[in-house]
Amino acid sequence: MVYSKTMDHNYSHTKDSYSEYSDVKTLLSWSAPGRPFKQKKREYYLNGLLITFLIEVILFLFQQYLFMFVVGALYFLSVVLAAIPPRNFHYRISNQGIKVEDHFFIWDELYDFYFKKMDGADVLIVRTKPLLPGEIQIPLGELHPHHVRRAMVSYLPYREVVRETFMERSAGWLTKNFPLERS
Repeated sequence: MVYSKTMDHNYSHTKDSYSEYSDVKTLLSWSAPGRPFKQKKREYYLNGLLITFLIEVILFLFQQYLFMFVVGALYFLSVVLAAIPPRNFHYRISNQGIKVEDHFFIWDELYDFYFKKMDGADVLIVRTKPLLPGEIQIPLGELHPHHVRRAMVSYLPYREVVRETFMERSAGWLTKNFPLERS
């Protein structure tokens, strides 16, 4: 193929018209921990170990050795998540979607959003249209929910009241009636 100035001119015109429509405008950007975190006391770990031991004994009596391994692994995971503070992530809301570290969610993939307090921290919860991940939980850190709401409401519907699911109600009941640590 022979190079000509006409080709160069056509390419630059296409490039300019493309950048005209692809300007990404950052609406909000912040850094916050990857998940809500609250330092647990010794009582939390001891109560978790006691409950795990009781479940392990019951599973041993029914000769469910594989489930014993699963319960032990879940307890180990809960201890690791409770003991190690999360690293800071960088979050960005733009006119094209939401970016969490290196993963980008476009507005067409997202359904609606609301705010929730988790472990004393404000968290933005964005529900997704696809089944997985289902919802994205983004800690706000020092950012006020009002600023986030103002930036996102023109792209997604905001829900002031969200009905709790059966699992959320059950977890709340268990936490209230059988706390692993006293407040």
